[in-house]
Amino acid sequence: MAKSAITIKDVAREANVSVATVSRALNGHDNVAEPVRQLVLEVARRLRYTPHAAARSLSSRSTQTVGVVLPDLYGEFFSELMRGIDGVASAHRRHLLVSSFHGEPQQQGSVLQAMRGRVDGLLVLSPYAGDASALLDQLPADIPTVLINTPITDGSHPVFSIDDHAGALAMTGHLLAQGYRSIAFIGGPERNHDARERLRGFRDALAAAPQAIESIELPGAFDEASGYEAGRALLARPRLPEAVFAANDMMALGCLYAFQQAGVCVPGQVALAGYDDIPLARFVHPSLTTMQVSIAGLGEQAMSHLLQRIREPGSQQTPGLMLVPSLVVRDSTARTAPLDPARDRG
Repeated sequence: MAKSAITIKDVAREANVSVATVSRALNGHDNVAEPVRQLVLEVARRLRYTPHAAARSLSSRSTQTVGVVLPDLYGEFFSELMRGIDGVASAHRRHLLVSSFHGEPQQQGSVLQAMRGRVDGLLVLSPYAGDASALLDQLPADIPTVLINTPITDGSHPVFSIDDHAGALAMTGHLLAQGYRSIAFIGGPERNHDARERLRGFRDALAAAPQAIESIELPGAFDEASGYEAGRALLARPRLPEAVFAANDMMALGCLYAFQQAGVCVPGQVALAGYDDIPLARFVHPSLTTMQVSIAGLGEQAMSHLLQRIREPGSQQTPGLMLVPSLVVRDSTARTAPLDPARDRG
């Protein structure tokens, strides 16, 4: 005869608590004393009790799951962002359902639709400028949602973002203060709001400079390969710029590799700077000057706010938060002597 499945009543009887207490403990509710919660969890593990997800959702109207929708899953930025999100989720006993629309804004709608009925809230990062109205139409009205680095300013949803214009102003200002008068900029994807803001900051800093600055703008895709190609393009010119500002660290590292392959010394022949301060930036040689963005912190704050909205659906909505990056000066932009005349490629 088949052994009957363990039920929530069995767990309650073994732990000597009510069924309601078992339910609250397993669902991560805050109104359960920690010793009681640990007892219930230990009994559930020992009895190998597994709550039926659909039944639990129907009874509590909660999935204990948060959906995270990203444009891509590749790269240090998204890894750091997810580290911050996951840390808060784990601390609050929440699960994550992560999906990507693979850099294709038109896929956002289907990804968001797939989240319906499966999550209690949404974190959405959609940095594509010009697609704000389409995104607003696609967001589920009945699911609490917090946006990350998304160019929506109508106040309909909290937005947690980075002041990329201010960050690019600061980095370009640093290069100018070092005396560099010929600066190349490696940009990001054309439709990406972050890339546009960093380019705008670069241009505004040059426009405000007291003397004329020679500038070169090259396309990029926020990855190492495009940084490498930009570096190769600069090497093909008759003369290298005095400095290169890549709109993210991944492209800066790709550019550095191109320079090193060609025997070009950084910073002796050309200075190099990035943006984001990914963990690898401090360990390459030379260590990379960059704009420090607390990427994990951004994820933590966005997730914490979303959980508050889920717990207190009627509470007043904050507009979000804009984080200002800070300049981190390392070896790659040091200027202790006049630039090497070998900059001339002719």
